Amino acid sequence: MVKAVDKTKVPWWVANVIVPLVNLILALFVSGLFIFIAGENPYQALKLIIYGSFGYLEGFGYTLYYATNFIFTGLAFAVAFHCRLFNIGGEGQAYIGGLGVFLVGYYLTGFPISIVWILAIAGSMLFGAAWAAIPAYLQAYRGSHVVITTIMFNFIASALMVFLLVDVIRDTSQMGPHTVPLAEEQWFPMFREIAGWFGMKVGYSPLNITFLLSILVSLGVWFLIWRTKWGYEMRAVGHNTQAAIYAGISPQRNIILAMLISGALAGMLGVNEILGVHHEVMVNFPAGYGFTGIAVALMGR
Repeated sequence: MVKAVDKTKVPWWVANVIVPLVNLILALFVSGLFIFIAGENPYQALKLIIYGSFGYLEGFGYTLYYATNFIFTGLAFAVAFHCRLFNIGGEGQAYIGGLGVFLVGYYLTGFPISIVWILAIAGSMLFGAAWAAIPAYLQAYRGSHVVITTIMFNFIASALMVFLLVDVIRDTSQMGPHTVPLAEEQWFPMFREIAGWFGMKVGYSPLNITFLLSILVSLGVWFLIWRTKWGYEMRAVGHNTQAAIYAGISPQRNIILAMLISGALAGMLGVNEILGVHHEVMVNFPAGYGFTGIAVALMGR
């Protein structure tokens, strides 16, 4: 008897290496096509992109700084996506997460720095998860599609933060709508400062130790999704909800869990921006990172 072969099974290296590489090449080709139509040289543009991103230490530092934010928002979307949820609310969750970072730093001024950092990270996660909680509940128990509710909550977060920055937590000694800076001892060390301790020069860039935190978080998310019961149940709900119910897995519980984790990850963007770079909350500091993280997650599979 001839054993049936599953032709739909794709080798891991095709799904995880070849497909993203092809996507990248196609993206570069389409970009080059538009550059050519605009009357410029696509080859020279590509050289500038590569050099600006990797060709010198300062540019590479900026690349890793932006990558840090994309790691957090990409992971946020990816966790929800494993449960077949399209969390479009990363932008708002990051915004609120930054508020959590600031409030911890502001009210714990003078506390030991290690405690402030740990609680600030926890605050970013708690505030981001809280902002994702209502869309999660509405999806799990009321059938309100998470795409619609998270988009709505992005607008609510934006309006709420503008109100707070203008009327509640604004630095009254300045004209602009932003908070007072956090105490300097609470700021995350920059890589250029760390390199300076060893007599090295890496150029000026906003890269800070949040990048290392993002790597640890990436490993933690991988372990959660692929090596724990919680991750298995979220993936089971995402693959086949009815089969998951038959196996005794609660879709409602896993929808809420996935969205809370997703919101917490998005909120951690505030750690990089508030503790690492700006040291204060300002209007629209997420600057589109939440939406770009969706593309990062889909491209990274």
